[in-house]
Amino acid sequence: MSATSGGRGAAPVGDEPAPASEPGVTPASGPQAPWWSRTVRLFGEANPLVLTVLAMLSAVVLGGVLIDATSTTVLHAWSRIGSHPGRALSLTVTTVADAYGAIFTGSIISPSAVSHAVSTGKGWTGVFTPLSETATYATPLIFAGLGVALGFSTGVFNIGAQGQLIGGALAALYAGFELHLPIGIHLPLVVLAGAAGGAAVGFVPGILKARTGAHEVIVTIMLNYVMIYLLDYLLTVQPFQQPGQTNAVSRVLSGTARQPHLFGSGLSVNLSFILALAMGAAMSWFMRSSTLGFSFRVIGSNPDAGRTAGMSVAKVTTLVMTFSGLLAGMAGMATLTGTDFYLSSPYGGNIGFDAITVALLGRNKPVGVLLGSLLWASLEYGAKNMQLNTGIPVDLASVVQALIVFFIATPLLVRDIYHLRQTGARGVQLFTKGWSG
Repeated sequence: MSATSGGRGAAPVGDEPAPASEPGVTPASGPQAPWWSRTVRLFGEANPLVLTVLAMLSAVVLGGVLIDATSTTVLHAWSRIGSHPGRALSLTVTTVADAYGAIFTGSIISPSAVSHAVSTGKGWTGVFTPLSETATYATPLIFAGLGVALGFSTGVFNIGAQGQLIGGALAALYAGFELHLPIGIHLPLVVLAGAAGGAAVGFVPGILKARTGAHEVIVTIMLNYVMIYLLDYLLTVQPFQQPGQTNAVSRVLSGTARQPHLFGSGLSVNLSFILALAMGAAMSWFMRSSTLGFSFRVIGSNPDAGRTAGMSVAKVTTLVMTFSGLLAGMAGMATLTGTDFYLSSPYGGNIGFDAITVALLGRNKPVGVLLGSLLWASLEYGAKNMQLNTGIPVDLASVVQALIVFFIATPLLVRDIYHLRQTGARGVQLFTKGWSG
């Protein structure tokens, strides 16, 4: 029988069997694309890393537009664009570049200071002063941001970091001036006291929510005011008030209760910064690898499933708020023992509220909170240098901060603006690996 007769052993025309695939290569996917091609595809997808980078880029670009729009020099140049078009374009670019350059040199490092130190062999302290100040300001933000992020990631909204910060600072101050011990014993006790003070304030809304169903947002907001006014009162009575003072100023922390500087007294960055980094690593491990951390994640994502599995929602809620307050209390301790050494009213600035923003910036991930804290601190400190050197109002740096938060909080908007492909469960784990691993 011929091959064309259609009998057994003959394959119909156009229906030949596909050749065998090579090992490790599927017919559907083909050979793996080179790394540069995969990188290009990666940045066309709406994964968390790309969304964060593009959100920051969008905020910087819009911030630059606002800087130019509020500059009388730039506006005057554009009013004469017909006669001097090059000048208008040049001023538009240089004004923005000078503004962001001043933020960088004021918060990170100054190239001119580096060149001077290299040529003379002196002034290295001044070279690293901006970076040291940024790290110092970021330290309490890391502690408080981790606490807020812990609550958010487990479905508990802790808006009381400011009050918990004050609770930690008060407890640390009392241990700092009341105990008289060597630094190797005194300082760890002060750190523990600060953590305990914040945990105690965090425990109150936790137990109220768990036992009575009280909403933690309302309770934590009200506790902020309770702690603020409690601080006002304690700073006017003994043993907290500074002897001989009529103002609301506390006693000064003992020398053995102060954080040692990491790189000499000329740079403000101190041991608290290392403690903040260590706490971030510890919390990441706790949430990713411990049984209790697993319970936190389960209750945060699906309380009903956790309850069905035998987990106590009330217990988890109480512990989450307590741990969150503990971290916020360490923020108050870090500021007190690292830079201030005494309390006054008001105390803590906006650190407790900025921590909410930092947690949002970091998408409730430890690494993200760290980077978000450093970014927020660099904008805060760099803005002062921007105003000093360029005359641009410091408030514009706050506008850039607000724009960053806005774009990061609206990932769907960023995805649509840049026409990114939607990704499913796949994402970039290197940057965004968080509590759940």
